[in-house]
Amino acid sequence: MLSLKQITYALAVEKTLHFKKAADACAISQSALSTALNELEKQLGFQVFERDNKKVLVTPLGQQFLDKARQVKLQVDELHQLSRAQQAPLSYPMTLGVIPTIGPYLLPRVLPDLRKAHPEFRLTLVEEESATLVELVRQGDIDSAIIALPYAHDGLLAFEFWEEDFYWVSHAEDPAVQQGAIASEAIDPGTLMLLKDGHCLKDHALAACKLSRSEMSRAFTATSLMTLTQMVAGKMGSTFVPHMALASLVDNNEELRAIPLKESGPHRTLAFLTRPNYTGLDSIELLRKQFRESLFASVV
Repeated sequence: MLSLKQITYALAVEKTLHFKKAADACAISQSALSTALNELEKQLGFQVFERDNKKVLVTPLGQQFLDKARQVKLQVDELHQLSRAQQAPLSYPMTLGVIPTIGPYLLPRVLPDLRKAHPEFRLTLVEEESATLVELVRQGDIDSAIIALPYAHDGLLAFEFWEEDFYWVSHAEDPAVQQGAIASEAIDPGTLMLLKDGHCLKDHALAACKLSRSEMSRAFTATSLMTLTQMVAGKMGSTFVPHMALASLVDNNEELRAIPLKESGPHRTLAFLTRPNYTGLDSIELLRKQFRESLFASVV
């Protein structure tokens, strides 16, 4: 009979494609993990993994098994979480994902108030891009994620808590920054610098300015807003920064100026994503309220 431990070990190998790393993640020896998976495959009557000294591959039939096993583990985890329904919100640990274009600018504003209001709440944070976080939530690896909408999240609930616009950032010597606001057609896409593909802020900024990816194909890209604003300070071009990040990235830099876009907003909406059957929905709702109150106090 298959065991939950065997399923957990198999899913760990699928994630890492490495027996030693999977064993470390499961806090067991590599030999114990290998023995458990050999017995699993014996019980199933087929190979889940092809492995040699260099690589691990998932077999086609093994992938079907892992897809079903993932759902089984998620349902079992939800059974263990049923006791949370009897506990007060935020009285149990939570793992929360956040995207890099939100985390550094949101969390310092909201976590101090959260710690004061709920000192016993244990929060673990995971920073990844939107696509990764959505899958982690779906698979039950994390409880919730904060991402920027619009973004595809089929099958997940979205608890919206903040809306904001983008600001165009250029060098202080750029005559265009003397305007009160700037229209998208006045921005030269050839000198506009955005985040690399995979960051939803890039897509939101392009949509706000009605620009296509082809117009940006030769533009400089970066992995962080900090890098982009430093490039702007070096007179390499211009970029977009969300309102929440202005204080950290622009306001204290004499070489930078930020002005709003004339395009109608909001340009992005921040939301908690979670599974419909997640047993901590009351905690998500409480976080949503707490974050919104903290942001109103610090941003508006």
